[in-house]
Amino acid sequence: MPFLRMDDLAESSPVPGYRVRFVHCENMTLAYWHVDAGAVLPAHRHPHEQVSSVIEGQFEMTIEADAEVLGPGSVAVIPPNARHLGWAVTDCRVIDAFYPVREDYRDR
Repeated sequence: MPFLRMDDLAESSPVPGYRVRFVHCENMTLAYWHVDAGAVLPAHRHPHEQVSSVIEGQFEMTIEADAEVLGPGSVAVIPPNARHLGWAVTDCRVIDAFYPVREDYRDR
């Protein structure tokens, strides 16, 4: 299935204030997030490499000891197993790319 429509993908809410639609490929997972202002992303880590791109709004992200407020056009590169957390300063849209596939997200 080489073409998808976001409206056809199931939406889930794995964390309060976060709504997401996932695209799983053979080697990676893409996550299309809508995040409510003030919603917190708890500190966590995972074995996947992650690239986060803010499309709309502002999101403050901390990776290990470095923190930055990301806005449209900003990208964060999160190495495997790096502790990261954040919160939405405003309503925002974020796209995350994970390598390899997030098997733990396949059921959502």
